[in-house]
Amino acid sequence: MTRIFPTLVLVPLCAVAAADEGMWTLDNFPADAVAEKYDVSIDDRWLRNAQLATTRLESGCTGSFASANGLVLTNNHCTWSCIRNLSTAERNLSDEGFMARARDEELRCPGQQISVLVDFEDVTDKIASATQGMDEADANEARKAESTRLEAACEAAADGERHCEAVKLYNGGQYFIYEYQRYDDVRLVFAPELDIAAFGGDPDNFNFPRWCLDMAFLRAYEDGKPAKTPNYLRWRASGPDAGEPVFITGHPGSTDRLLTVAQLKFQRDVTLPLWLLRYSELRGRMMAWKNTSDAAARTVQQRILGYENAIKVRRNELKALQTDYMIERKAAGEQAMRDAVAADPKLAAAYGEAWDLIERSLAAHRNFYEEHLFIESSAGLSGELYYYAKTIVRGTAEREKPNDERIRAYTDAALPGLEQSLFAARPVDKDFEEVQLTFSLEKMREWLGPDSQWVHLILGKEAPDALAARLVAGSKLDDPAYRRKLWEGGVEAVAASDDPLVRLAARVDPGARDLRKRYEDEVEAPRVRGEQMIADARFRLYGTDTYPDATFTLRVTYGAVEGWQERGDTIEPFTRTARLFERATGQAPFRLPESWSRAREDLDPETPFNFVATTDITGGNSGSPMIAADGALIGLAFDGNIHSIAGDYWFDGSVNRTVGVNTAIMLEAMKTVYGAGHLVDELTFVD
Repeated sequence: MTRIFPTLVLVPLCAVAAADEGMWTLDNFPADAVAEKYDVSIDDRWLRNAQLATTRLESGCTGSFASANGLVLTNNHCTWSCIRNLSTAERNLSDEGFMARARDEELRCPGQQISVLVDFEDVTDKIASATQGMDEADANEARKAESTRLEAACEAAADGERHCEAVKLYNGGQYFIYEYQRYDDVRLVFAPELDIAAFGGDPDNFNFPRWCLDMAFLRAYEDGKPAKTPNYLRWRASGPDAGEPVFITGHPGSTDRLLTVAQLKFQRDVTLPLWLLRYSELRGRMMAWKNTSDAAARTVQQRILGYENAIKVRRNELKALQTDYMIERKAAGEQAMRDAVAADPKLAAAYGEAWDLIERSLAAHRNFYEEHLFIESSAGLSGELYYYAKTIVRGTAEREKPNDERIRAYTDAALPGLEQSLFAARPVDKDFEEVQLTFSLEKMREWLGPDSQWVHLILGKEAPDALAARLVAGSKLDDPAYRRKLWEGGVEAVAASDDPLVRLAARVDPGARDLRKRYEDEVEAPRVRGEQMIADARFRLYGTDTYPDATFTLRVTYGAVEGWQERGDTIEPFTRTARLFERATGQAPFRLPESWSRAREDLDPETPFNFVATTDITGGNSGSPMIAADGALIGLAFDGNIHSIAGDYWFDGSVNRTVGVNTAIMLEAMKTVYGAGHLVDELTFVD
């Protein structure tokens, strides 16, 4: 990379604004800096409308309301689970695409949820009060208990009409309660064929120029009718202009820009290499299994693309962390902050040990990282069926406890979403379950060793493939009615169940809980305490005019439609439709659907297709609306360029780019390729 901006802890707001850097919370958006740089006004009314028009998908993506009748625009790849679950041997919706021409043709997505942030409250002082004077482990428990109590109080105040979540920002420097409107009835309205939605496949992924129609429409329903959503984004038919300011609202998943050097090195040396080894091999097995039948191909075709995407991300994250220059820059910024803390006796007394606490937590984690990963995090027991078994075994036991003493995944606030997922009538491919479980059991034995107590407990004298075949074949957990029966029957029903996966999960759970407790006390507690201390010190030294790391909570980022320089060449910010057909080869992943080939002569070859902007986004922003200063929708974020992957750790405004679908090609495709005039009519847009 040609130019790197300094680490966040040493960057004043003006430098951040100059770089278009930052995933800003709505309460701390740098409107003055935006006005100074781009001469546009983003006021509270603009932010409020964007907040209520932006949706969060529980699949880990973002969307936006596109009409007053619950229509939601998001990426095609954010709907893959829905599309896969609705496909059959007779009709592969991924290959064929889908369009409902009437409301009664819209298909309900099993288990899908959509949420909208409607309000938020700063509860930092309440969390601090609940943990004051405690040691690390006790404070960690008290923090979780108080978060659960605050969530419960929020939902009670809303008479159960809202879903409330405790949110940690600035690595514990601030805590909020976020209040969401949740839609549990979500239906598929439109999705183009995979060949055009993911045109170019893995070779083009994280690259530009691009030609992907990575879009889809869902619809939120309430009481069996389309939801009323008066806050929605009007579409601009012509899309953005070169150089135009652009804003993105969405739910970026996670970034690690505030981590210490020791934490980054742990990712580089421990986490990322093991992840890449496992999932690169799993992708190979899926590729081989894909060729065994049409059903197998349908089951994994989207999953393979997902793994290829993730592998490319992790590989480039590792490459970024292996860049000595960047680690040295990060280390210099960290040392400057440590020196500033040490120079002030009050700061030194309050925060001086923060970095030592984090290093202590990492040293403890190294001692049992693999055990925790393969057992408590279930990397050694992969698949939907084991997930159901573990959820039922642990969840029924947790429900016996007072709400504020439960594991956070099983609190009253979390249960509605968990139960919808648990009871959803998703089809389960048992052959694929066997492939996944076999692989994960093999990796568990490989990494923990044949003499591990866990290998003996789980495998006994059986081989991984034989055990996986027996467990999957004998399980009834693919039946949602059976899952509901166990869940509602509680610990007694679980104890009486003869399902082999339930029995295995029950056998593993006590030891897995011990690993969880060890992780919380030895790793999480000192890490959280250290991170909070660093966050507080940062506020004392540099103020609050900075943004927190991404946490899958609503953020706003800003920039402009602008290309970049790559090895002496200028990368233009737009692609045009004509070049799509020139790049098509007739073979995957550069194969066009028949619908596009038929419509070629009717399409305007100059229609803008994809474009790039200097906005700062990351995973979770998939499906985010790209909005003009006047509030009009001008694009749909679906990717970043290859330089954006290092954005997990630092932002380089000279080359880091968001890749979006232009509203011009979305409207042109719906009208000319798909005959979806009824959807175009439902959209409100301005030129």
